[in-house]
Amino acid sequence: PLCGGDDSAVRHQLSAVKQIQATRRGLAGAFAATLEGGSVVTWGHPDRGGDSSAVQHRLRNVQQIHVTGEAFAAILGDGSVVTWGHPRFGGDCSAVDTQLRAVRQLAATRCAFAAILQNGSV
Repeated sequence: PLCGGDDSAVRHQLSAVKQIQATRRGLAGAFAATLEGGSVVTWGHPDRGGDSSAVQHRLRNVQQIHVTGEAFAAILGDGSVVTWGHPRFGGDCSAVDTQLRAVRQLAATRCAFAAILQNGSV
């Protein structure tokens, strides 16, 4: 359970999985599975992104998920971005949320995300 591998609480939701990403820092980790319909199922260590309940209502039409050591970022179909996980590792983008529109690509380090917008700016 510590490493995030126990999916028993969400196993019934894990069908038509398109992609899985994982956070990992020390022994604690979490997983995020993107489903064919564009929704996301998470499990694992809650502080590492295993608990997406605060943003679950926004995780619709997910196109891509990127990861840092302790957070996830999802690009939605409308080009906006949703993040969750540890705030010091990119899990809280509220300070720049209004700038994260028309996102074309995300990149991640161990601790942060960067976005390229459709107009080429970062």
